[in-house]
Amino acid sequence: MIAHIVMFRLIDRSPESVGRAADVLRGLAGKVPTLRSLEVGVDVLRSDRSWDIALTAGFESLADLEVYRVHPDHLSVVRYMDSVRDAVASVDYEVF
Repeated sequence: MIAHIVMFRLIDRSPESVGRAADVLRGLAGKVPTLRSLEVGVDVLRSDRSWDIALTAGFESLADLEVYRVHPDHLSVVRYMDSVRDAVASVDYEVF
């Protein structure tokens, strides 16, 4: 299994803006056939070093992750997140 973790820091860090972006990310559920699991969390500490939102997605294989990466619904979410984010970080790793 492959875990795909993405963290976002938004330009507008207000609760409303963060909630809206989290809802957009959650909207991916059920839209990409290779997406096995999806969890979206909003930071509760709101410290200086915190990121606003974390997304954790699970895939059976790297090939399934690639299908997700180029899927039109995912690309639409990427465009939205690119327009509202200040910074993004990600890591993809194999789960044993």
